[in-house]
Amino acid sequence: MTLEEVRGQETVPESTTRMQSAGKALHELLLSAQRQGCLTVGVYESAKVLNVDPDNVTFCVLAADEEDEGDIALQIHFTLIQAFCCENDIDIVRVGDVQRLAAIVGAGDEAGTPGDLHCILISNPNEDAWKDPALEKLSLFCEESRSVNDWVPSIPLPE
Repeated sequence: MTLEEVRGQETVPESTTRMQSAGKALHELLLSAQRQGCLTVGVYESAKVLNVDPDNVTFCVLAADEEDEGDIALQIHFTLIQAFCCENDIDIVRVGDVQRLAAIVGAGDEAGTPGDLHCILISNPNEDAWKDPALEKLSLFCEESRSVNDWVPSIPLPE
């Protein structure tokens, strides 16, 4: 039995309001980071940044639709990224709607199909600590989730 299966059997009191608030904060954070030029999009691009400068990364978003759940290579990448983020104290969340994520960050090709949005990193734009209220909300959300052994919480993005 995996940790996810054990966790799925437990009933964790999770309010819908708390989840929606986290989703809204993530939406705000992604838009703010994009304006600042602090987004790294893509599994391989993110792995490069994590390898070169992990101290500059403040937040990680992993995204996968239902059809991506069967992609073994992607799941291995997710596992490695999750382990690296946990080891380096980088907050991390999962999102289950790649299309919605594409609408927020606007990443895609000319045909409108989203690029590799399976991993998005948010970095500090400079040496000064970047203080964003949405980032602080999400950090608190992740900390609360870890306190109930939910190391990579899944959150919904607002419509």
